[in-house]
Amino acid sequence: MSEPKFQLKTRITGTGYVLKFYKQFTMLKTQVLFRIKMIRYKIFVITLASFLVATVSCSNENLEDTPPEVSEPNPEPNPNPEPEPEPNPAPVYTVDNITDTYFGVAGEENASQWGPYNVHDPSVIKVGETYYCYNTDVSFGSDVRPGIQIRKSQDLINWEFLGWAFNGLPAKGSSYIQSQGAEPFNSLWAPYVMQVGDEFRLYYSLSSSVGRLSAIGLATSSSPEGPWIEKDLVVTSASDGTIQTNAIDPSVVVTPNGEHWFYYGSAYDGIYKLRLDPATGLAMVNGDKGVRIAQRGFTNGTVNGNIEAPEVIYNETQGMYYMFIAYDWLETKYNVRVGRSADPEGPFLDINGLDINTEADNAPMILAPYRFNDHSGWQGVSHPGVFKDENGQYYMAHQGRPGENLFFMVLHVRKIHWTENGWPIVSPERYANVIQTDISESDIVGSYEQIEFDYRVVPGYANEQISPDFQYSEDLELMADGTINAEAVNTWTYEAPWLTISLDNGQTSYKLYVERGRDWENRVDSTILFSGLDETGTAIWGKKVD
Repeated sequence: MSEPKFQLKTRITGTGYVLKFYKQFTMLKTQVLFRIKMIRYKIFVITLASFLVATVSCSNENLEDTPPEVSEPNPEPNPNPEPEPEPNPAPVYTVDNITDTYFGVAGEENASQWGPYNVHDPSVIKVGETYYCYNTDVSFGSDVRPGIQIRKSQDLINWEFLGWAFNGLPAKGSSYIQSQGAEPFNSLWAPYVMQVGDEFRLYYSLSSSVGRLSAIGLATSSSPEGPWIEKDLVVTSASDGTIQTNAIDPSVVVTPNGEHWFYYGSAYDGIYKLRLDPATGLAMVNGDKGVRIAQRGFTNGTVNGNIEAPEVIYNETQGMYYMFIAYDWLETKYNVRVGRSADPEGPFLDINGLDINTEADNAPMILAPYRFNDHSGWQGVSHPGVFKDENGQYYMAHQGRPGENLFFMVLHVRKIHWTENGWPIVSPERYANVIQTDISESDIVGSYEQIEFDYRVVPGYANEQISPDFQYSEDLELMADGTINAEAVNTWTYEAPWLTISLDNGQTSYKLYVERGRDWENRVDSTILFSGLDETGTAIWGKKVD
């Protein structure tokens, strides 16, 4: 594959996203664009608005004009000192008080109240009865300290912000970038967490304003809450004219026989894999960059969009490895694709049997920007973190950006189900711990909002992919006589948990997984949901509204 003529770095520094366009094998010019609360970009000037973000710098003053402070030699103690203000207690988040936007708690000064807010690129692990989430350093409308944010939850709904894994940037990652004559961004991106025996391993991504100058490092701890000790770098990339992907966005899968395989990459030459030493969590062969295992298609010589954030799992029930990948620009069209393989080294095939390492876009797309009725919608819904509980139930964590203001970032968690032929599908609604009582055929009858996930190719990156391309819901009626929208040629049948749809007198048919879930848009505690793939691999969602 020839590299795209222009490459785009797609991660976060401070509060906003830094867009960097790179020309192949040439000196790079960087435009750094910082986001603010209510407008398109945060720049280093004072913007007058009801929500003000300022970058403050020190200036020299005439010390002769500033009298020094003078204190009494032996000041009398205050017999009634003012008590120290108590920090704001962390709220208990429920399905009823989680909102799409969060102006009141957005800044770092409110970090203890962030809960599910200010989350991007999550990686989740369950330890005992507790889920831990690690994510990129982000904050809506304010600068934020670096270090990888940590949260925990007992129920995947109420998340408690614990703080940061590191007190600043890890030394080894910073030193590598500085050794190449650049300075690292003051933020860590896209972590990945795993447990190996009694050791917790936290992989981090650190990048810079120089094209493809990045590093992935490893830190370890005996506790998921730290403290974390940096061990070494796993893989690096440089702006040196070689063919390689960008060294960010790590993921690891452990095979049944104990091999550890590492996947990473963003833009450039796609997704790479290499083997790790299970004992150390570092590359089996020092300096190994790995080889490509997935890439995007092209249109008239321009790449169809970004590819990044591989997340690879081994599903023992299916006996397959699954690679979940993020496509497109992270603020707008960001969506999730899946390939699978019987071997961690690949090839990973899509639902049509195509190797995802060919110059083509792949299906299925199981999650993409969507919009149910009477809601602004959710965009940027990718960079999946896939995990499971002790019962083998898989979940997908990702950020969601509300259509009303795309700079907010809210943690979404969805159940993953599996089709009868072994492909993952995700719930159309966020997890809300809804009790799964039996669903009868008569329960199925009613009015629904249905979304069929179409896709429009928009080659390029941020400048081209300015629209989220929302997939909108349409009305659907499942009639008591077994017809759809009262059309005799279109029918439905139900045998729990599968709803079978038959169209055009049986010329097309497919099955949808049925469950109970919360209608977040209408604030209904429990309704009927369905999700699945049609015969072409197109994702179909629905929720009952009457």
